[in-house]
Amino acid sequence: MQDPNEDTEWNDILRDFGILPPKEEVKDEVEEMVLRLQKEAEVKPYEKMNLKQLKEAEDEFDEEDRKAVEMYRKRRLEELQKGQRFGELREISGEQYVKEVTNAQKGVCVVIHLYRSSIPLCVLINQHLSLLATKFPETKFVKAIANSCIENYHDSCLPTLFVYENGEIKGKFIGIRECGGTNLTVEELEWKLAEVGALKTDLEENPKKEVVDMMTSSLRNASINDV
Repeated sequence: MQDPNEDTEWNDILRDFGILPPKEEVKDEVEEMVLRLQKEAEVKPYEKMNLKQLKEAEDEFDEEDRKAVEMYRKRRLEELQKGQRFGELREISGEQYVKEVTNAQKGVCVVIHLYRSSIPLCVLINQHLSLLATKFPETKFVKAIANSCIENYHDSCLPTLFVYENGEIKGKFIGIRECGGTNLTVEELEWKLAEVGALKTDLEENPKKEVVDMMTSSLRNASINDV
């Protein structure tokens, strides 16, 4: 392609007829376009900062940048909230209950297990919750020694599972029977928690139903044989 800024007789003729702009005008347009592209490609300093750094550097930005920073901060905060992930069963104390459970971040489901390590089902449920915490990182799973949260909490009420969201109890399972019995499987616990909205399970039906159906079938067969 012919360079419109090149010194040739043909380009001079085209300039005379107004087909090509003057050389300097072409040069200015090219330089302006390059500068504009460079500016657009430039990464703003706040785009490399986390929320804490943005707060600390707030006074260093001009008015135009401040507006962009505020929008960027809101977007980052929304992204962090949407992508909130926990992924493990954490131990908390009674003093942390309000902060970690009752006043947990809005929109986040919290499953808390009040336990005593001398009770076998409590130990089993903690093992199951550790697996579920990995499988459902968007749900917050915590455990606490019962007496650190509720003084003189009776062993007959253990294990105790509470499900909180936005400061309110969505579900509760108190004692061995409500928690699913001593042979509770991780799938059965997952289903229980899903029923009260603590997590979104991919199980299609209650795994406990299979056990009940098998027991019913066995009893029916036994009755027929006795006849």
